[in-house]
Amino acid sequence: MFAMPYPAKLTPDAIATQARVLLEGGGPEALNMRPLADALGVRPSSLYRHYADRAALLSALTEIAARELRAAMAGAAAGLNPQAGLLAMAGAYHAYARAHPHLYALLLDPARPYAPAGPLKDLWNTVLEQVSAVTGRPDDTGATVAVWAFLHGHTLLFLGGQFGPSGDQGGFRRGLEALVRGLLTA
Repeated sequence: MFAMPYPAKLTPDAIATQARVLLEGGGPEALNMRPLADALGVRPSSLYRHYADRAALLSALTEIAARELRAAMAGAAAGLNPQAGLLAMAGAYHAYARAHPHLYALLLDPARPYAPAGPLKDLWNTVLEQVSAVTGRPDDTGATVAVWAFLHGHTLLFLGGQFGPSGDQGGFRRGLEALVRGLLTA
C-alpha cells in the first residue's frame, strides 16, 4: 500500500501559529484538533506527528505566551531605574493581558505543574530580578509574590469587566505606586 506523502508545509510552528489564531479568535473552546486541521488543510492525524494531543499544543502556546510576555516586560524596563522599570513592566504585563486575554489565561492555568526551568520560569525570574533591584535584596521572592499577585488580581478584575463603565479610576497606577513605595521601605 502506498502511503500519502507527509505535507511539507506542516511544521510545529505552522500548527502553533494557526492554533493561536483559533485560540485568540474564539477562546480555548475554539481550539480543537479537527478545526485546526481544517484550517491548515490537512487531516487531523497529521497534527499528531508534531503534538501528541491538544494538551501538548496548549503547552506550546503557553510557552509562546510566556516568552512574549517576558520580552514585553523586559523591553519596557530596559534602561530605566529599578522603580521606573518595575512600573513599566507592570504596564507591559497589563497591556499584554488586554491584547491577548486567551493566551494570558494559559499562563495561569492551575492545572499546569510548576516547572523548574523553561519559559514560565524565565518569566518569573525576569520579574524577580526587577523586584529585587527595587528592594535591594537578592532573590526577594516574598516581594515578587506581592507584586505578581497585585498584577494578576487587577488584570483579572479588569478583563472580567469588574470595574464597570467608569474603569478603575487610576487604581492600577495608584496601587502599583503604593506597592513600590512599600517595597522601598520594607
